[in-house]
Amino acid sequence: MSAKGIFLRRLAMSAVTALSLITAAHAADMSEEAIAERIAPVGSVYLDGEAPVVETAAAPSGPRTGETIYNTFCMACHTTGVAGAPKIGDAAAWEPRIAQGRDILNNHAINGFNGMPAKGTCMDCSDDEIIATIDYMLEQ
Repeated sequence: MSAKGIFLRRLAMSAVTALSLITAAHAADMSEEAIAERIAPVGSVYLDGEAPVVETAAAPSGPRTGETIYNTFCMACHTTGVAGAPKIGDAAAWEPRIAQGRDILNNHAINGFNGMPAKGTCMDCSDDEIIATIDYMLEQ
C-alpha cells in the first residue's frame, strides 16, 4: 500500500476513534441530574382515591354537522371509492342510489349495506346525524 493510502487509513481510524470517545463521554454523563433523568419513573401508581384530578375535554353538546361526521368517519371511503363506495361529488355514482328512494338510501347508511358498515363506523352517531351526513354528501 502506498504511503498516501496508509496515511488516509490512519486518519480515518483516528477520526472514528475520536468520534467514539466523544459519544461515549457524552453517554457516560455521571452528574446527579443526568443520573436522575435516566432512572426517573416513566409513570405513576396511585392508590384508589389518590389519583390527581385530570381535566377532560367537554363532550360536544348537540348534534354534529354532516360535514363534521363526513370528515371524521366517511371520507376515507367516499373520497377514494373504496369497495365501490360512491365518491363525494360524483353525481353518476350517486344517481342509482338516489333513484331507489331516500328511505332506502337512509336505511342503507344507518344499517349498512354490502361493503358499507352500519353508520359508516360512527356508532355514536344518531340516525339524524347520519341523515345530515347524507345530505352533506349529496350537496357536494
